[in-house]
Amino acid sequence: MSVVSPVTPRPAAVSEPAVSDEDCPVGLSFRIDRTRFDETYVPPSGTRLTTNYANLARGERRQENLRNVLEMIDARFNDLADWDNPDRDRYTVELEIISVGVSLAAAGDAAREAASDTTAFPLIEMLQTTIVDRTLGRRIPGVVGNNLSSYVRDYDFSILLPRVSGGTAEVTLPEDFGQLHGNLFRAFLASDAYAHAFDTAPVVCLSVSSTKTYHRTDNHHPILGVEYRQDEYSFTDRYFAKMGLGVRYFMPPGGAAPLAFYFRGDLLSDYGILPLIATVSTMETFQKIYRPEIYNANATAGSRYRPRLEHTDYSMTQITYDRDERARLALEQGRFIDDVLITPHGERLQRWSERQSAHRGDPEERR
Repeated sequence: MSVVSPVTPRPAAVSEPAVSDEDCPVGLSFRIDRTRFDETYVPPSGTRLTTNYANLARGERRQENLRNVLEMIDARFNDLADWDNPDRDRYTVELEIISVGVSLAAAGDAAREAASDTTAFPLIEMLQTTIVDRTLGRRIPGVVGNNLSSYVRDYDFSILLPRVSGGTAEVTLPEDFGQLHGNLFRAFLASDAYAHAFDTAPVVCLSVSSTKTYHRTDNHHPILGVEYRQDEYSFTDRYFAKMGLGVRYFMPPGGAAPLAFYFRGDLLSDYGILPLIATVSTMETFQKIYRPEIYNANATAGSRYRPRLEHTDYSMTQITYDRDERARLALEQGRFIDDVLITPHGERLQRWSERQSAHRGDPEERR
């Protein structure tokens, strides 16, 4: 199925508070839980099973899988952080899974007598990195946002999108597609829970789109590498723009293909060198496992590059990963969040989401 998106302005990184006036039909609160991701990791019952790290942590080779992933991340990190590091073993990267839940409560004069619903619904999961400098005995906070995954995004792509398409090969998306997901994400970033837990805005690193062509530029960053640009933003770029995230594309030194970096603020100046290396080494490793046709290809991207999942000249990692299972579970978890959140609370959430967009003056709200 091909997707036709409405023409919208270039996605830009923005920062804004969430609307919280008394007329708002719903109040949100967020909860953050942390789980160490190492070779002993076992997915708890409440985790999103479609996440890359949960997929890797099942089966007979579970511990071997996890150990190999962590070794790949460390090797890539030390390859990029090669100064004062002659043996390429100075640093190791520790990972935590950040699980975010959201609770809904009645808000505003019209709802003062209504009973509050404080059930916490699972919202998103992502990784946070910490860099351990073995030479100096220091722990350096990394960036949160790696491997971001979302129940509502599963709903949007696995439930809502097929419903909107009606089984046709091509569909013009409604302008508010992804709006609720984006506003929930923005509200989380504006929350006290986020401010207390994290010092910087997130950086989400994903694969580039296999439906777009990317052109290499002369701009070069010492860690992120050479920058690529494209003439038209992908469906994912526009979806993440509704989350308040801009996008740039870089191919790190020694990489096979550019990565898409979604961020707020200034990607190149708001983060330290080592935290950026941790983001690159973590997500490039996962992409080599998840999309080896692109990120473990035997030839690097040229000046004009269009990714192809049908590419056959690539190397497999020694890590077991089930892409078919991931797609199936995305549908199951989209149905789950539809049943527990979207269907029973969708009307309230939609009114809240529309107010958020109107407060910012989003283009679709001004029309």
